Amino acid sequence: MALLRSLSAQRTAISLVYGKSNGSVAVAACRSFQRDRRSGSEAAAPPVAAAAAAVAARGGDGGGSVRYLHSGDRPMQASTVVQPELVTSTDALKRSPHQNKPPPSAGTPAGSPQRDPLDVSFNDPIAAFKSKTTWELMRAYLVYMICSSEKLVEHNMTLLKLARNLLGQKLFVLLMKSSFYGHFVAGENRHTIVPALERLRSFGVKPILDYSVEEDISQEEAEKREVESSVSSAGDNKDNKEEDSMPQYHVDKSFADRRYKVSSARTYFYLNEATCERNMETFIKCLEAVSVDDQKVPRAVATGATFGTGITAIKLTALGRPQLLLQLSEVIMRTRKYMEAMVGGEGNVLTHHKTIKDLEKYYASLGDNKNVKDFLKNVTSDKEGILHLFPWSGIVDEDSQLSDTFRVPDPQTGQMRRLISQIPPKEEEMFRNMIRRLNTIVKAAADLDVRIMVDAEQTYFQPAISRITLEMMRKYNKDKAIVFNTYQCYLREAFREVNTDMEQAKRQNFYFGAKLVRGAYMDQERARAQALGYPDPVNPTFEATTAMYHKTLSECLRRIKVMKDSSEDARKIGIMVASHNEDTVRFAIEQMKEIGISPEDKVICFGQLLGMCDYITFPLGQAGYSAYKYIPYGPVEEVLPYLSRRAQENKGVLKKIKKEKRLLMSEIRRRLMRGQWFYKPKGNYVPI
Repeated sequence: MALLRSLSAQRTAISLVYGKSNGSVAVAACRSFQRDRRSGSEAAAPPVAAAAAAVAARGGDGGGSVRYLHSGDRPMQASTVVQPELVTSTDALKRSPHQNKPPPSAGTPAGSPQRDPLDVSFNDPIAAFKSKTTWELMRAYLVYMICSSEKLVEHNMTLLKLARNLLGQKLFVLLMKSSFYGHFVAGENRHTIVPALERLRSFGVKPILDYSVEEDISQEEAEKREVESSVSSAGDNKDNKEEDSMPQYHVDKSFADRRYKVSSARTYFYLNEATCERNMETFIKCLEAVSVDDQKVPRAVATGATFGTGITAIKLTALGRPQLLLQLSEVIMRTRKYMEAMVGGEGNVLTHHKTIKDLEKYYASLGDNKNVKDFLKNVTSDKEGILHLFPWSGIVDEDSQLSDTFRVPDPQTGQMRRLISQIPPKEEEMFRNMIRRLNTIVKAAADLDVRIMVDAEQTYFQPAISRITLEMMRKYNKDKAIVFNTYQCYLREAFREVNTDMEQAKRQNFYFGAKLVRGAYMDQERARAQALGYPDPVNPTFEATTAMYHKTLSECLRRIKVMKDSSEDARKIGIMVASHNEDTVRFAIEQMKEIGISPEDKVICFGQLLGMCDYITFPLGQAGYSAYKYIPYGPVEEVLPYLSRRAQENKGVLKKIKKEKRLLMSEIRRRLMRGQWFYKPKGNYVPI
């Protein structure tokens, strides 16, 4: 009887493999296999029965195919049939026993999300590309081949424009959709990208949306716009020695085209207030597109304090006049210098741990001074010391004037002096408009339950961007992390800045969200620092940047563990590891395991660009980690500057391209040998 049941199980499994079974047959196969186990005849049940049972328990193969260990399309022997997640590559057969165990999903109750084991070497081509059709793999390989040619990449924008002129619009659009555009861009508008977002989610990956349309303007036009929009109508005081001006925070025509030596970040150039209004509306449309996609995810899975939903990326330079960010950044750095001169040491005001009484002592020589008393009333402090010298909340909450806000008492005379140059009323209004736009976007995100990720920009803008973003966190991140800031770890001050901002979030009791990146402006920052005569803000070597990234990430994880161990809400800190470096991703995973942080804690997520490092993103998402793809979209001809940058960036990471090309070719070859020319991706994963 056991032999008959064994043969019956073989026939059932083969029927399942060829897609001829229905639900009842699959259930019968499982029951037959279970009866054999109960009767003590496990040895008589061949491996194919176990595979059939696993397929039935999962409601299908999930990945759309069943693998055979031998070449060819048919099972020569029953024992050659293997469930795809049980053996994911030929390399997997050589792994240790615990790495080859069935995925948790094979034994989980019906309705549980599918999960695969993670190969932390990121060498599994099936896990990397099961979400792609065979044509998409071939297109990706072709794109990477082109990116490997330095001459083609160097002149890519010229070649694209030439092709557009020769082919005409229709043929050019068709060519781009069959090559670069199709690989790096999700679609033309928020409606056409929906299928791409749905497929991503079905393989455990969530979206960060970015409308990637950019103006294709000349260097001369870019310089003209930047200079005009970066100087106040009241004049530029950078040469005024009495004001102790900081050259870093003033426009310089040599670097006015902010695209100079930058290949990986998009750039906005201010034209007028109407353009900023349109940018705001575009960001809100991104939020709405992400929100619609999120509604397709079961709320029991999608809710969470940090990473339950999609994200939209925004840039503050898209929302207002850059001059205002320059002036605000200079104020912040002047404030630090003012504090350092009074109390010694270096760094943010918060890091000095001075109290109001300490400040009173510094001003004691001025006697009963009304200016000092009024100033001290506005200082923000807690039991651990002073947080801010000014009421920064006025930036986002009140109709206060910048010129009047940033004033401090002179330690010798007691007279109030400005830390910011006089701003004309029209420019004050422009600043209010920029903050209104940002408030509108963040409020929309909160209403739609979507996250906002504020991108990092050049160091001369970044102090203002971080300060404004933190105030938005304080205002909106009361119950969950809605707003995230971005920190570039190639900067020497990255660890100190992240640590200070986390400390502020803790002391002012709001949720802190951070995206950690290596950075996009290194060559430009170094050249500008050397030309204008201020210290190079960038770490000296790649290794130093990696050390900074890992040190900063470790501190974030340490703080999360402290909160978790003390039964606080560990999700008050949320971190995105936005890196294409697999060593950094592995480091994050190992650190999570060491200190007991699981993916289900929803405090750490991972992100990579669409069309890059799929071999990292998709295995993470399919293994139950919080994984994101940065999804650009927009009309073909209007995203050409974006495509040009992607080509440039891939040229700079030839080592990564080499690995991705190897994995792509391995999966293409495997599919062609097995006749999976028309493979249709079908995922059964649920993003965490």
